[in-house]
Amino acid sequence: MFQQTYLYWLAGVILLLVAGLSLRDKHNPRRLATGLFWGLYGITFLIGDWATDLLHHWLGDAEAAKRLLNILVGGIVVVMALLAGFGGVRLGRYHQRSESERKASAQRLGNRLFWPALAIPLGTVAGVLAFNWIPGLQLALFGAGNHATLVTLFSMTAGCLLGWAVALRLTRENVGQSLQEARRLLDSVGWAFILPQLLATLGLLFTQAGVGTAIAHLTETWLAVDHRFIAVATYAIGMALLTMIMGNAFAAFPIVTAGIGIPILVLQHGGNPAVMAAIGMFSGYCGTLMTPMAANFNIVPAALLELPDKNAVIRAQIPTGLALLVVNIFLLYWLMFL
Repeated sequence: MFQQTYLYWLAGVILLLVAGLSLRDKHNPRRLATGLFWGLYGITFLIGDWATDLLHHWLGDAEAAKRLLNILVGGIVVVMALLAGFGGVRLGRYHQRSESERKASAQRLGNRLFWPALAIPLGTVAGVLAFNWIPGLQLALFGAGNHATLVTLFSMTAGCLLGWAVALRLTRENVGQSLQEARRLLDSVGWAFILPQLLATLGLLFTQAGVGTAIAHLTETWLAVDHRFIAVATYAIGMALLTMIMGNAFAAFPIVTAGIGIPILVLQHGGNPAVMAAIGMFSGYCGTLMTPMAANFNIVPAALLELPDKNAVIRAQIPTGLALLVVNIFLLYWLMFL
């Protein structure tokens, strides 16, 4: 049966191939550090239940094996952070076409250049619909149980492979050059590429450490949250600020909601929790527009567009983010207590 682990292995193999290409790139002044960074990142995707079972077999203790594996992965992350912090990820040479050749190719292809990008969402939607409409398909491929997440991930992977095939066909390039382009994109984005995983872990750590409780204590002690408007503004601005720190509104939401939203807005002021959740998340998205920590939204597009200023997307979005945050504060104040 197909397992989610296979998708992690696919990502790990691609990263190891990128690492190998980086190690061979003599035009990269930090090729060893760059290759090691992506190689270590690939290893984190390849480590799974098989590694835990292997350590369990050697040590004879399941808990000790799990603890040792966690320490190993933590050590890998620390090494990656050191490599990135000391500028270990640098650009190299990617065997690209010349500027004139790229322009000629773009003119030849025209709007067909969008086909690979469109193939990804279309393939994903087609896959999800197929699993829902074709009886027995989920059971045959994934086995018994609820596989909603796996269906989406599998369909998205199929869409990406379809987009890859379309891109190879349109550009008449080989598989090796597509790996070079993947390496170019990864090197351009650099350490920010791993931020989503790190920030998701950070959100979990914040929750376990009781940051929400600490936020509730600070707001009740130092702010006049008995005043409804101040409480609303504190919640919305807090969502935006914590999202800017964590880079993810989904990670910030349970912390701010547990500290301010539920105890103050809902229980103390009697607000509607559904309105609070909807507009609270929207306030968090305002913070997403204004932070480099949201790498997949703000740093990756700058790298894709090859902008000289990596923060150009953020600079363009700050006025919108601030304006929407102000609007959200008043919407929350007017709608939550109807």
